[in-house]
Amino acid sequence: MTMVKKFEKAEETEKREGQIRDFVSGHWVKASPEELDAVQIFSRRLIEDYDYPKSHIQTRPQYRVRKRPSDEEKSYPVDIAVFKNSRRVEDDLFMVVECKKKNRKDGLAQLKLYLDMSAAEIGVWFNGLEHAYLRKVYHKDGRRTYQDLPSIPRHGQRIEDIGLFKRKDLKVPSDLKAVFRDLRNHLAGNVTGITRDEALAQQIINLLFCKIYDEINTGADDVVTFRSGIDEPPREVRKRILALFDDKVKGDFNDVFDKTDAITIDAESLVYVVGELENYCITEAPRDAVGDAFEVFIGPALRGGEGQFFTPRNVVKMMIDILDPEPGGMILDPACGSGGFLIMALEHVWKKMEVQSKAKAWSAVQLDRKKRDIASKCFRGIDKDSFLAKVTKAYMAIIGDGRGGVFCENSLLPPKDWHHATRDTIEIGSFNVVLTNPPFGTKIPIKGERVLAQYELGYKWKKDKKTGKVEKTNTLHEDQPPQILFLERCLQFLEPGGRLGIVLPEAVFGMPTYEYVVTFLRERTKILGIVSMPEALFKTSGKGGTHAKVCVVFIEKTVPKEGEAYVIFMADVKWCGHDSRGNPTIRKDSSGVEVLLDDVPKVAERFKEIVKGGK
Repeated sequence: MTMVKKFEKAEETEKREGQIRDFVSGHWVKASPEELDAVQIFSRRLIEDYDYPKSHIQTRPQYRVRKRPSDEEKSYPVDIAVFKNSRRVEDDLFMVVECKKKNRKDGLAQLKLYLDMSAAEIGVWFNGLEHAYLRKVYHKDGRRTYQDLPSIPRHGQRIEDIGLFKRKDLKVPSDLKAVFRDLRNHLAGNVTGITRDEALAQQIINLLFCKIYDEINTGADDVVTFRSGIDEPPREVRKRILALFDDKVKGDFNDVFDKTDAITIDAESLVYVVGELENYCITEAPRDAVGDAFEVFIGPALRGGEGQFFTPRNVVKMMIDILDPEPGGMILDPACGSGGFLIMALEHVWKKMEVQSKAKAWSAVQLDRKKRDIASKCFRGIDKDSFLAKVTKAYMAIIGDGRGGVFCENSLLPPKDWHHATRDTIEIGSFNVVLTNPPFGTKIPIKGERVLAQYELGYKWKKDKKTGKVEKTNTLHEDQPPQILFLERCLQFLEPGGRLGIVLPEAVFGMPTYEYVVTFLRERTKILGIVSMPEALFKTSGKGGTHAKVCVVFIEKTVPKEGEAYVIFMADVKWCGHDSRGNPTIRKDSSGVEVLLDDVPKVAERFKEIVKGGK
């Protein structure tokens, strides 16, 4: 039995209509929005991000607290109860987590009641959209008050030490998108004077780059600057973060950030953001943190209307692994978005340089200089959205320079219409590798003779009834979908023998309407491979995402010899690591081990087998 069939069989036995398995107890529970969006997410966060053992946590059956001190019977169910040890007895209760879908005021009132009626010292309210962290404080005169916490302690950490993280202690986040969703909802509801998603995004991006800069420039045993201590006044936290942004981030990268760029959110909101992010190592996140933040904060109004959907990191890695760019090769993304392709391609090239470094005995200083030199000289990006171009520019700058190669332009315009700096840096026919996920859709057509006439695919093509051959006419289309023109522009960017990896609607290779596109490619290039992706791939991007069925196409700019036969790699990816709700497709295999169903990483391995003559 194949591995996929084993998983499918396991999935059938594991599925129950309208139910999911509780992450902690393994019990079947009703798949309510509260369970899916709050209880299960926070349970996983406690274990994977804050290191609490499952044996210390009770979810099902639910732990209960009294309604009043005199009650013998406990009747209030707690969504998640965290204990000091695995005995899980009343006196050892440490933390209660309330996940009801209430507003903040009602949620906090319920949480305080649970804390009053239990031995728990820490309380969490989390409804999937935002959170509150409280500490119960007893006073000598018998009073009981509640202290807001910027974060919760990790397992084994003193409450007093919250925020005192050394760089080496930061954790890889388990679900960064859920964290950003929490931040976005809190800021949208509580920050005065900022109501538009773009303005919120600008603030979170500024703070995110403070976080990334701090991670990269803080020694392993040094305490991070991006932190919020338990008894630290919010104004002091704000003062420290503003100094980081104004003196470090803006000072070092004054060609990226404008003098007018500022962190303007209030001190309390800033503490909320810092407290939620301080536990994590963003630069080691399993997905592009900036891309995730942008998806959550900008929303579909700005992105979806322009056909912008951000490529999942596993697909980006697969494309880069297949094209396998080398150090010194020129690399371009002409629709770079938040920079995901460029960042991962840079990491790929740097790993190869590290191997070279060992073989050639370079010093650490030499290697670092060569890495930055490659980033600056060989990586290029274009995006017509000025904010997206700025995000990529800043991200490239913080990760390893290369910011001078990113430009705000419309890639489809005639190059002579670009700014002189872009024209001087990005030339047609000069790139070894082009990687991109261009905007696509019939709702954003490209019009105008000046633009369309640059492209052979801007003209109408017609099939000769006698020969059956499809040939270009002299008549321009009135308009063309952007992905068709991007395909040809990407090929124009390549040098002879250069290679392209591009995400396109599958219809381009399946509908008779686009037969001329396939003819165009077969006559001028070698199609190296086509990888069909599942519909869920972009379904989670933005509000509802897009149902567009896409494929990833790999092309070499080499004119095939007449009659030449060559291998075209074909793959059909069934699982991409998440479903249409964005939830990880985790199933138990036949031995009961949890496995993420994701075929994408296998594609590059199979491609290389085919290229090397394997089966």
